Order: sequence, then structure tokens, then C-alpha cells
Amino acid sequence: MTSPLLHRINRFLLESGLPPTMFGRMAVRDPKLVDDLRRGREPGERMCARVEQFIQRWHADRQTVEPGQC
Repeated sequence: MTSPLLHRINRFLLESGLPPTMFGRMAVRDPKLVDDLRRGREPGERMCARVEQFIQRWHADRQTVEPGQC
């Protein structure tokens, strides 16, 4: 069974184009995060919050850059 966090991460990876290891490293300093979750690792509340915060921050950063800007 896929956890809600893993489902959210998988959607984000498709949207962002980030490799799973880079996502894990950037979000929670764990390059094995996504692979471990896919193998059944159960995330704690703190990890879920850190991942969600990273995803929200990533989206906010992308919204501040208008099309045509470098």
C-alpha cells in the first residue's frame, strides 16, 4: 500500500523533474528517502511535515518567477 506521503512525493517528482535522490537530499537530507518509502519505510509526523514544507516552498519559489524572467 502506498502511503499518502509517498503518493504526494511521486506526484511532485513528476511535476518538478527532480530525481528521487536529489529530492530526498534537498527535503530531509536523506538521499535514500524515496527508495526507503517505496520499500515500506513508515514516515513519522516530523518527516511528513518537513517534506510538505519543502514542496510548498518549492511551489512558492516557482510562483515568484514570472514567465520570461531568468
